[in-house]
Amino acid sequence: MDKTCSYQLLYNFSYSIFKHIGCSDEDATTATKALLAADLRGIDSHGVARLSGYVRLWQANRINSNPNIHIIHETLSTATIDGDAGLGLVVAPYAMQVAIRKAEHAGTGWVSVCNSNHFGIAGYHAMMALEHNMIGIAMTNASALVAPTFSIERMLGTNPIAVAIPAGKQPPFVADFATTTAANGKLEILQRKNADAPVGWVQDKDGNTSINANELKQGGSLLPLGSDREHGSHKGYALGSIVDIFSAVLSGASYGPWVPPFPAYVPMPEDMPGKGLGHFFGAMRIDAFRPADEFKQHIDNWIERFKKAKPAAGYDKILIPGDPEREMELIRMKEGIPVDVSVVEDLKRLGKQFNIANEF
Repeated sequence: MDKTCSYQLLYNFSYSIFKHIGCSDEDATTATKALLAADLRGIDSHGVARLSGYVRLWQANRINSNPNIHIIHETLSTATIDGDAGLGLVVAPYAMQVAIRKAEHAGTGWVSVCNSNHFGIAGYHAMMALEHNMIGIAMTNASALVAPTFSIERMLGTNPIAVAIPAGKQPPFVADFATTTAANGKLEILQRKNADAPVGWVQDKDGNTSINANELKQGGSLLPLGSDREHGSHKGYALGSIVDIFSAVLSGASYGPWVPPFPAYVPMPEDMPGKGLGHFFGAMRIDAFRPADEFKQHIDNWIERFKKAKPAAGYDKILIPGDPEREMELIRMKEGIPVDVSVVEDLKRLGKQFNIANEF
Protein backbone atom coordinates (compact mmCIF):
# COMPACT_ATOMS: atom_id res chain seq x y z
CA MET A 1 0.00 0.00 0.00
CA ASP A 2 1.29 3.46 -0.91
CA LYS A 3 0.68 6.90 0.53
CA THR A 4 0.73 9.80 -1.93
CA CYS A 5 2.93 12.68 -0.79
CA SER A 6 3.52 16.00 -2.49
CA TYR A 7 6.99 16.85 -3.76
CA GLN A 8 7.07 19.84 -1.44
CA LEU A 9 6.26 17.73 1.63
CA LEU A 10 9.07 15.30 0.83
CA TYR A 11 11.41 18.17 -0.05
CA ASN A 12 10.83 20.03 3.22
CA PHE A 13 11.23 16.87 5.30
CA SER A 14 14.37 15.64 3.51
CA TYR A 15 15.96 19.09 3.66
CA SER A 16 15.30 19.21 7.42
CA ILE A 17 16.91 15.80 7.91
CA PHE A 18 20.03 16.83 6.01
CA LYS A 19 20.21 20.04 8.04
CA HIS A 20 19.86 18.10 11.30
CA ILE A 21 22.83 15.89 10.48
CA GLY A 22 24.96 18.98 9.97
CA CYS A 23 24.74 19.90 6.29
CA SER A 24 24.97 23.55 5.28
CA ASP A 25 21.96 25.19 3.65
CA GLU A 26 23.60 24.82 0.24
CA ASP A 27 24.53 21.18 0.71
CA ALA A 28 21.13 20.27 2.19
CA THR A 29 19.47 21.84 -0.85
CA THR A 30 21.79 20.04 -3.27
CA ALA A 31 21.31 16.69 -1.53
CA THR A 32 17.53 17.03 -1.35
CA LYS A 33 17.17 17.85 -5.04
CA ALA A 34 19.39 14.92 -6.04
CA LEU A 35 17.58 12.53 -3.71
CA LEU A 36 14.04 13.45 -4.81
CA ALA A 37 14.96 13.38 -8.49
CA ALA A 38 14.78 9.59 -8.10
CA ASP A 39 11.24 9.63 -6.69
CA LEU A 40 10.05 12.07 -9.33
CA ARG A 41 11.47 9.94 -12.14
CA GLY A 42 9.89 6.75 -10.79
CA ILE A 43 13.10 5.23 -9.41
CA ASP A 44 11.61 4.72 -5.96
CA SER A 45 14.50 2.52 -4.78
CA HIS A 46 16.89 5.50 -4.74
CA GLY A 47 14.75 8.31 -3.33
CA VAL A 48 13.35 8.93 0.15
CA ALA A 49 13.51 5.18 0.77
CA ARG A 50 17.28 5.71 1.12
CA LEU A 51 17.07 8.68 3.51
CA SER A 52 17.31 6.67 6.74
CA GLY A 53 20.25 4.75 5.24
CA TYR A 54 22.20 7.99 4.82
CA VAL A 55 21.39 8.95 8.41
CA ARG A 56 22.66 5.60 9.69
CA LEU A 57 25.90 6.04 7.74
CA TRP A 58 26.28 9.48 9.33
CA GLN A 59 25.65 8.00 12.78
CA ALA A 60 28.34 5.39 12.06
CA ASN A 61 30.79 8.23 11.24
CA ARG A 62 31.01 7.08 7.65
CA ILE A 63 29.47 10.26 6.20
CA ASN A 64 30.98 13.68 6.78
CA SER A 65 28.13 16.20 6.65
CA ASN A 66 30.50 19.16 6.29
CA PRO A 67 33.12 17.91 3.82
CA ASN A 68 36.05 19.73 2.28
CA ILE A 69 35.54 18.49 -1.28
CA HIS A 70 38.68 19.30 -3.23
CA ILE A 71 40.71 18.58 -6.35
CA ILE A 72 43.82 16.51 -5.67
CA HIS A 73 45.10 16.25 -9.23
CA GLU A 74 44.16 17.94 -12.51
CA THR A 75 45.06 18.78 -16.08
CA LEU A 76 43.30 21.10 -18.50
CA SER A 77 40.59 18.53 -19.24
CA THR A 78 40.75 16.14 -16.27
CA ALA A 79 40.56 16.15 -12.49
CA THR A 80 40.58 13.77 -9.56
CA ILE A 81 38.48 14.82 -6.59
CA ASP A 82 38.58 13.75 -2.95
CA GLY A 83 35.02 13.89 -1.59
CA ASP A 84 36.20 13.94 2.05
CA ALA A 85 33.63 11.24 2.94
CA GLY A 86 30.79 13.60 2.06
CA LEU A 87 27.30 12.64 0.95
CA GLY A 88 27.53 11.36 -2.61
CA LEU A 89 24.43 13.47 -3.24
CA VAL A 90 26.65 16.52 -2.63
CA VAL A 91 30.02 15.29 -3.90
CA ALA A 92 28.68 14.15 -7.30
CA PRO A 93 27.08 17.48 -8.34
CA TYR A 94 30.29 19.27 -7.32
CA ALA A 95 32.35 16.90 -9.46
CA MET A 96 29.99 17.18 -12.42
CA GLN A 97 30.27 20.96 -12.28
CA VAL A 98 34.05 20.60 -12.44
CA ALA A 99 33.69 18.36 -15.51
CA ILE A 100 31.42 20.96 -17.13
CA ARG A 101 33.88 23.79 -16.42
CA LYS A 102 36.71 21.72 -17.88
CA ALA A 103 34.63 21.06 -21.00
CA GLU A 104 33.88 24.76 -21.42
CA HIS A 105 37.61 25.40 -21.80
CA ALA A 106 38.94 22.17 -23.30
CA GLY A 107 35.95 20.78 -25.21
CA THR A 108 35.60 17.81 -22.89
CA GLY A 109 35.95 17.35 -19.14
CA TRP A 110 36.60 14.13 -17.22
CA VAL A 111 36.48 13.77 -13.45
CA SER A 112 37.16 10.74 -11.27
CA VAL A 113 36.18 10.82 -7.59
CA CYS A 114 37.37 8.97 -4.49
CA ASN A 115 36.33 9.07 -0.83
CA SER A 116 32.62 9.55 -1.53
CA ASN A 117 29.36 7.75 -0.71
CA HIS A 118 26.17 6.58 -2.49
CA PHE A 119 25.18 9.36 -4.93
CA GLY A 120 21.53 8.57 -5.75
CA ILE A 121 20.58 8.10 -9.40
CA ALA A 122 23.32 8.47 -11.99
CA GLY A 123 20.96 10.12 -14.47
CA TYR A 124 20.50 13.21 -12.30
CA HIS A 125 24.21 14.03 -12.49
CA ALA A 126 24.56 13.25 -16.20
CA MET A 127 21.60 15.52 -16.97
CA MET A 128 23.38 18.51 -15.42
CA ALA A 129 25.31 18.82 -18.69
CA LEU A 130 22.21 19.24 -20.85
CA GLU A 131 21.62 22.93 -20.16
CA HIS A 132 25.20 23.64 -21.26
CA ASN A 133 24.77 22.06 -24.71
CA MET A 134 26.88 19.14 -23.54
CA ILE A 135 26.60 15.38 -23.36
CA GLY A 136 26.81 14.21 -19.76
CA ILE A 137 28.14 10.90 -18.48
CA ALA A 138 27.96 9.61 -14.90
CA MET A 139 28.83 6.30 -13.27
CA THR A 140 29.65 4.94 -9.83
CA ASN A 141 30.78 1.78 -8.17
CA ALA A 142 28.72 0.37 -5.32
CA SER A 143 28.53 -2.23 -2.55
CA ALA A 144 29.75 -5.65 -3.69
CA LEU A 145 26.57 -7.66 -4.24
CA VAL A 146 27.17 -9.01 -7.74
CA ALA A 147 28.89 -12.26 -8.69
CA PRO A 148 30.91 -12.27 -11.92
CA THR A 149 29.87 -14.76 -14.58
CA PHE A 150 30.70 -18.32 -13.42
CA SER A 151 31.26 -17.16 -9.80
CA ILE A 152 29.34 -17.29 -6.50
CA GLU A 153 31.48 -14.60 -4.80
CA ARG A 154 30.25 -11.02 -4.56
CA MET A 155 32.84 -8.90 -6.35
CA LEU A 156 31.05 -5.94 -7.99
CA GLY A 157 28.25 -3.50 -7.29
CA THR A 158 25.26 -2.69 -9.46
CA ASN A 159 27.59 -0.05 -10.95
CA PRO A 160 25.22 2.13 -13.02
CA ILE A 161 25.99 4.10 -16.16
CA ALA A 162 24.06 7.19 -17.28
CA VAL A 163 24.39 9.16 -20.51
CA ALA A 164 22.37 12.32 -21.22
CA ILE A 165 22.32 13.79 -24.74
CA PRO A 166 20.67 17.13 -25.58
CA ALA A 167 18.23 17.40 -28.47
CA GLY A 168 16.48 20.27 -30.26
CA LYS A 169 12.71 19.99 -30.57
CA GLN A 170 12.68 16.54 -29.00
CA PRO A 171 13.24 15.79 -25.30
CA PRO A 172 16.80 14.73 -24.45
CA PHE A 173 18.00 11.15 -24.73
CA VAL A 174 18.71 9.94 -21.17
CA ALA A 175 19.90 6.38 -20.59
CA ASP A 176 20.34 5.45 -16.91
CA PHE A 177 20.82 1.77 -16.11
CA ALA A 178 22.49 -0.63 -13.70
CA THR A 179 24.99 -3.09 -15.13
CA THR A 180 23.05 -5.85 -13.35
CA THR A 181 19.78 -7.42 -14.43
CA ALA A 182 18.14 -5.40 -11.64
CA ALA A 183 19.35 -2.95 -9.01
CA ASN A 184 19.38 -4.01 -5.36
CA GLY A 185 16.83 -1.30 -4.61
CA LYS A 186 14.29 -3.18 -6.72
CA LEU A 187 14.81 -6.23 -4.52
CA GLU A 188 14.19 -4.04 -1.48
CA ILE A 189 10.90 -2.89 -3.01
CA LEU A 190 9.87 -6.52 -3.55
CA GLN A 191 10.83 -7.33 0.04
CA ARG A 192 8.56 -4.57 1.33
CA LYS A 193 5.74 -5.99 -0.80
CA ASN A 194 6.55 -9.59 0.21
CA ALA A 195 6.81 -10.50 -3.48
CA ASP A 196 9.06 -12.86 -5.45
CA ALA A 197 11.87 -11.70 -7.71
CA PRO A 198 11.73 -12.50 -11.43
CA VAL A 199 13.93 -15.33 -12.66
CA GLY A 200 17.38 -14.06 -13.58
CA TRP A 201 17.77 -11.36 -10.94
CA VAL A 202 19.53 -13.34 -8.22
CA GLN A 203 21.26 -16.61 -7.46
CA ASP A 204 21.59 -18.42 -4.14
CA LYS A 205 24.87 -18.95 -2.27
CA ASP A 206 25.58 -22.07 -4.34
CA GLY A 207 24.96 -20.37 -7.69
CA ASN A 208 21.48 -21.74 -8.32
CA THR A 209 18.73 -19.62 -9.85
CA SER A 210 16.42 -18.16 -7.21
CA ILE A 211 13.27 -16.02 -7.03
CA ASN A 212 13.70 -15.23 -3.33
CA ALA A 213 13.81 -11.44 -2.97
CA ASN A 214 15.66 -11.94 0.34
CA GLU A 215 18.37 -14.09 -1.22
CA LEU A 216 21.15 -11.56 -0.59
CA LYS A 217 20.51 -11.82 3.15
CA GLN A 218 21.16 -15.56 2.89
CA GLY A 219 24.51 -15.37 1.11
CA GLY A 220 23.25 -15.15 -2.46
CA SER A 221 24.20 -12.55 -5.04
CA LEU A 222 22.84 -10.34 -7.76
CA LEU A 223 23.53 -11.32 -11.37
CA PRO A 224 25.22 -9.21 -14.05
CA LEU A 225 23.12 -7.79 -16.88
CA GLY A 226 22.18 -10.80 -19.00
CA SER A 227 21.69 -13.14 -15.99
CA ASP A 228 23.72 -16.09 -17.34
CA ARG A 229 26.41 -16.82 -19.92
CA GLU A 230 23.90 -17.98 -22.55
CA HIS A 231 22.10 -14.64 -22.32
CA GLY A 232 25.22 -12.47 -22.29
CA SER A 233 26.03 -12.06 -18.58
CA HIS A 234 29.71 -11.80 -19.52
CA LYS A 235 28.84 -8.47 -21.16
CA GLY A 236 27.13 -7.18 -18.04
CA TYR A 237 30.12 -8.38 -16.01
CA ALA A 238 32.44 -6.46 -18.34
CA LEU A 239 30.34 -3.28 -18.15
CA GLY A 240 30.27 -3.41 -14.34
CA SER A 241 34.03 -3.94 -14.30
CA ILE A 242 34.60 -0.92 -16.54
CA VAL A 243 32.56 1.25 -14.18
CA ASP A 244 34.52 -0.05 -11.19
CA ILE A 245 37.87 0.68 -12.84
CA PHE A 246 36.92 4.15 -14.13
CA SER A 247 35.29 5.14 -10.84
CA ALA A 248 37.72 3.68 -8.33
CA VAL A 249 40.97 2.26 -9.68
CA LEU A 250 41.42 5.52 -11.60
CA SER A 251 40.56 7.78 -8.65
CA GLY A 252 42.00 6.01 -5.62
CA ALA A 253 38.69 4.81 -4.20
CA SER A 254 38.12 1.24 -3.02
CA TYR A 255 37.06 -1.22 -5.70
CA GLY A 256 35.65 -4.69 -6.25
CA PRO A 257 34.87 -6.55 -3.00
CA TRP A 258 36.42 -3.76 -0.90
CA VAL A 259 33.79 -1.11 -1.72
CA PRO A 260 32.22 0.17 1.52
CA PRO A 261 28.74 -1.40 1.98
CA PHE A 262 25.71 0.90 2.01
CA PRO A 263 24.07 -0.67 5.09
CA ALA A 264 25.80 0.91 8.09
CA TYR A 265 25.50 -2.30 10.10
CA VAL A 266 27.58 -4.33 7.63
CA PRO A 267 31.25 -4.40 8.71
CA MET A 268 33.72 -2.55 6.53
CA PRO A 269 35.95 -4.80 4.41
CA GLU A 270 39.47 -5.46 5.67
CA ASP A 271 42.60 -4.20 3.90
CA MET A 272 40.71 -1.68 1.77
CA PRO A 273 42.96 -0.50 -1.09
CA GLY A 274 41.44 2.98 -1.45
CA LYS A 275 39.19 5.61 0.09
CA GLY A 276 35.39 5.36 0.04
CA LEU A 277 33.19 4.91 -3.03
CA GLY A 278 34.30 6.13 -6.44
CA HIS A 279 32.48 7.97 -9.22
CA PHE A 280 33.34 8.99 -12.77
CA PHE A 281 31.88 11.90 -14.75
CA GLY A 282 32.22 13.26 -18.24
CA ALA A 283 31.03 16.38 -20.02
CA MET A 284 31.42 16.74 -23.80
CA ARG A 285 30.70 20.05 -25.51
CA ILE A 286 28.69 19.38 -28.66
CA ASP A 287 30.42 22.12 -30.61
CA ALA A 288 33.77 20.50 -29.88
CA PHE A 289 32.68 17.96 -32.51
CA ARG A 290 30.24 19.77 -34.81
CA PRO A 291 27.97 22.84 -34.64
CA ALA A 292 25.45 22.34 -31.84
CA ASP A 293 22.41 23.32 -33.94
CA GLU A 294 23.45 20.90 -36.67
CA PHE A 295 23.88 18.10 -34.13
CA LYS A 296 20.50 18.80 -32.52
CA GLN A 297 18.80 18.69 -35.91
CA HIS A 298 20.24 15.23 -36.50
CA ILE A 299 19.58 13.88 -33.00
CA ASP A 300 15.98 15.03 -33.43
CA ASN A 301 15.90 13.12 -36.72
CA TRP A 302 17.39 10.07 -34.97
CA ILE A 303 14.77 10.20 -32.20
CA GLU A 304 11.86 10.76 -34.58
CA ARG A 305 12.90 7.85 -36.80
CA PHE A 306 13.29 5.47 -33.88
CA LYS A 307 9.88 6.48 -32.55
CA LYS A 308 8.44 5.50 -35.94
CA ALA A 309 9.96 2.02 -35.80
CA LYS A 310 7.31 -0.65 -36.30
CA PRO A 311 6.15 -1.96 -32.89
CA ALA A 312 5.94 -5.65 -32.09
CA ALA A 313 2.57 -7.27 -31.50
CA GLY A 314 1.00 -6.07 -28.28
CA TYR A 315 2.90 -2.78 -28.18
CA ASP A 316 1.67 0.56 -29.44
CA LYS A 317 4.80 2.74 -29.41
CA ILE A 318 8.58 2.73 -29.27
CA LEU A 319 10.21 4.43 -26.32
CA ILE A 320 13.37 6.50 -26.40
CA PRO A 321 15.63 6.17 -23.33
CA GLY A 322 14.42 8.76 -20.82
CA ASP A 323 10.79 8.83 -22.01
CA PRO A 324 9.26 6.83 -19.13
CA GLU A 325 11.12 8.83 -16.48
CA ARG A 326 10.27 12.18 -18.07
CA GLU A 327 6.59 11.27 -18.31
CA MET A 328 6.60 10.01 -14.72
CA GLU A 329 8.18 13.25 -13.49
CA LEU A 330 5.38 15.31 -15.04
CA ILE A 331 2.74 13.08 -13.45
CA ARG A 332 4.30 12.94 -10.01
CA MET A 333 5.05 16.63 -9.80
CA LYS A 334 1.37 17.27 -10.50
CA GLU A 335 -0.36 14.39 -8.72
CA GLY A 336 2.11 13.56 -5.96
CA ILE A 337 4.63 10.81 -5.26
CA PRO A 338 3.47 7.37 -4.05
CA VAL A 339 5.53 6.25 -1.06
CA ASP A 340 5.35 2.69 0.27
CA VAL A 341 3.72 2.53 3.70
CA SER A 342 6.83 0.93 5.21
CA VAL A 343 8.92 3.85 3.92
CA VAL A 344 6.39 6.30 5.37
CA GLU A 345 6.76 4.61 8.77
CA ASP A 346 10.53 4.85 8.39
CA LEU A 347 10.25 8.58 7.68
CA LYS A 348 8.00 9.04 10.70
CA ARG A 349 10.66 7.40 12.89
CA LEU A 350 13.25 9.76 11.45
CA GLY A 351 11.00 12.72 12.21
CA LYS A 352 10.59 11.58 15.80
CA GLN A 353 14.32 10.94 16.16
CA PHE A 354 15.18 14.51 15.13
CA ASN A 355 12.04 16.13 16.54
CA ILE A 356 10.94 17.28 13.07
CA ALA A 357 7.26 18.00 12.65
CA ASN A 358 5.80 16.21 9.62
CA GLU A 359 2.49 15.56 7.90
CA PHE A 360 2.99 11.87 7.12
